[in-house]
Amino acid sequence: MYASITSAQTNYQGHALSLHGDVKYDADFKHFDYVNPNAPKGGEAKMAGLGTFDNLNPFILKGVPAIGLGMTYNTLLTPSLDEPGTEYGALAESVEVPPDFSWVAFTLRANARWHDGKPVMVEDVIFTMEILKEKGHPFYRSYYANVSSVEKTGPRTVKFSFSGGENRELPMIIGQLAIVPKHYWEGRNFEKTTTEPPLGSGPYKIESLEIGRYITYSRVEEYWGRDLAINVGQNNVDVIRYDYYRDATVAVEALKAGEYDFRAENSSKDWATAYEIPAFAEGRLIKELVPDKNSSGMQAFWFNTRRSKFVDPKVRQALNYTFDFAWTNTNLFYGQYTRTTSFFSNSNLAVTGLPKGQELEILTPYRDRLPEEVFTKAFELPETDGAGNIRQNLRKARALLAEAGWEIKGQTLVHYQTREVMTIEFLLVSPSFERIVGPIVQNMKRLGIDATLRTVDRAQYQNRMNTFDFDMTVQWVRQSLSPGNEQRDFWSSEEADTDGSRNWAGIKDPVVDELIDKVISAPDRQSLVATTHALDRVLLWGFYVIPQWHMQAHRLVYWDKFGKPSQLPPYQHGFPTIWWRK
Repeated sequence: MYASITSAQTNYQGHALSLHGDVKYDADFKHFDYVNPNAPKGGEAKMAGLGTFDNLNPFILKGVPAIGLGMTYNTLLTPSLDEPGTEYGALAESVEVPPDFSWVAFTLRANARWHDGKPVMVEDVIFTMEILKEKGHPFYRSYYANVSSVEKTGPRTVKFSFSGGENRELPMIIGQLAIVPKHYWEGRNFEKTTTEPPLGSGPYKIESLEIGRYITYSRVEEYWGRDLAINVGQNNVDVIRYDYYRDATVAVEALKAGEYDFRAENSSKDWATAYEIPAFAEGRLIKELVPDKNSSGMQAFWFNTRRSKFVDPKVRQALNYTFDFAWTNTNLFYGQYTRTTSFFSNSNLAVTGLPKGQELEILTPYRDRLPEEVFTKAFELPETDGAGNIRQNLRKARALLAEAGWEIKGQTLVHYQTREVMTIEFLLVSPSFERIVGPIVQNMKRLGIDATLRTVDRAQYQNRMNTFDFDMTVQWVRQSLSPGNEQRDFWSSEEADTDGSRNWAGIKDPVVDELIDKVISAPDRQSLVATTHALDRVLLWGFYVIPQWHMQAHRLVYWDKFGKPSQLPPYQHGFPTIWWRK
């Protein structure tokens, strides 16, 4: 419990960690409040995947991993779904942290076992950290950059030491580490894609698969952790199957035909119109809105600032005027969405108004390196009346483009010095976005821009995103309520040139780098909020995206085959983990 560490002069040792004070569940808790401890076991849950998969190693950059592989592994700690920023012992029975957060030690459970019956050992934990940093996805090298050493300090105890100053979140980040078996991987090439089901220790294991078509997981009957309080009332379904479909349109039709059971719907049009079938009227197919208290992050059209045409922020600001959200929400989204105006939307981490108080104190030293508007104007996105006529906004866009050195020559937008023609290709993976991007493309054409859209399959899309081979695209950065190390992967200069990172915009700003470090090292919740506000504000005024929209609920569509707890947790809908087959 970090609240006790902050003022303590001795190390904290216990069953859980929290970023926000005391944990909800004590060491003797029997089960989480949001589960049914008497939930029956058995049955099957079928869900859909889109596109394809060709890899069963989710820890590397190569290939497209199958959905659900996380169910086959265990982490050192596991989150509860009714507390933000809290984790309880999973593979680890206890965790120890000193007052200065310079290290964390985990004591493994004596009964933890791999699916082949061998014990999970400290050597597996050390091997996991080393192989992820050396041969895993490039993300891990950044995420665990401040892990300076890992050592065995007891028969079942492993200690991670940290560098780079105080980082209160890092012990919890290490707790999220999914452990892989040393004895399995030592004789195999970790960097290579594989279609051989890897060895795990989790509640499920791979039962069968056909590459690109389906994958089936079966519940491990003798799972070592089945009676732990963190698992009571969970992992109830015997078989979980994912069938893959070409795109969302095909998947929706397959759900309506009863080919699978459950879908979290992300299309406002389909939510409004696609499920008006007899089964819905009869109550056999259910549509349900489940409140979501997570930060919605930032879903947006992203600029690739590695492209010369997008280097000038005025160009990016100008192109924000080509998106008519009000018209889009009314005519395409059935009024379901709220405009996103923050990289941490739907949370108290989202910045509003002018900087003040601690946020202003944080930003002031950077004043000569930031746009003056950061301090003098509240950030606002272009607005329209929703009628579809955005002539006034396009005039503003033309003025900003002219300030950036772009001019019209024969109905074509060109740079007056380089003579570069402004061409923009939207790279898409979902055909459903074509109707949304189409009006933006037409508005860009009115500015003299040679704008096009291109929809590709998921494998090609992933490859192009991994190498940043795009002009503009649609992506979503999901944010936690306790931002930390992951911000480096989103925005840092180092990650801008790292294949596979999520710094899709290619941001290289020393101010952003320094603010990320301040977020990571924030000494308390108040400081974390203020520093995140500062980072949010600087990112917004960088115009790295055209923000899209969000809603504060999960849209669930499912066949009436399942039971669920009477009160779902506030931060996840929990399917299929805490649901059960009737």
